[in-house]
Amino acid sequence: MENHAKEYNVEEFERPSVTVDVILFTIKENKLKVLLIKRGAWPFEDMWAIPGGFISMDESLEHAAARELTEEAGIENVYLEQLYTFGDPKRDPRTRVITVAYFALVDSAKLKQSEKTDKEVTGSKWFPADTLPNLAFDHEKILKYAVRRLRYKLEYTAVGRELLPTDFTLTELQKVYEIILYKKLDKRNFRKKLASLDILKETNRYKRGHHRPAKLYSFRKNVELKSGFKSVQFEK
Repeated sequence: MENHAKEYNVEEFERPSVTVDVILFTIKENKLKVLLIKRGAWPFEDMWAIPGGFISMDESLEHAAARELTEEAGIENVYLEQLYTFGDPKRDPRTRVITVAYFALVDSAKLKQSEKTDKEVTGSKWFPADTLPNLAFDHEKILKYAVRRLRYKLEYTAVGRELLPTDFTLTELQKVYEIILYKKLDKRNFRKKLASLDILKETNRYKRGHHRPAKLYSFRKNVELKSGFKSVQFEK
């Protein structure tokens, strides 16, 4: 095996560059929103884009995704899930670039932004997922794919857990689904669907307000296996 390794010529094949892009969703002001960064360098200078960048030779894709999100947007310690790989030969004017896209969800109440460190980014902003500016590269295509994937996952996973506090009412959970799906849901059918998924458990607590107290629920501990989400934190 050692002889074969010595004979292998790493320059025999062309090597495309590899990047990661991270689509980060949250719910703010009763809308599904996505975090975008404003590019400060060529190509697509002054245009909005999904946070991301080139991976290093000695880091995993997951680590690169967490690092880029921290460096470009100041966002740390969020849940990441690999979405899809986009590799159109002409998607990047710099060179042949393949990007591995990740998407993540975060409860807006848990958002903590630290100081960003990437000098090629001039700012970041949350945009409604259905009202976007012109985006750099093929990021419009990537974002649309991410929204479709998110809606699909609602049908069979506990993906909505990342957008909610630990305890919540069924009405609050239904509101999250309606915001993501862009449609009103029948209350009875929604709760029947939840029962069939078996992803919730009742607590002995209630939320009190102007109306009668509402029972609080939480997700079962084992639903993390169903959601497919993985916690990744970049250590600076």
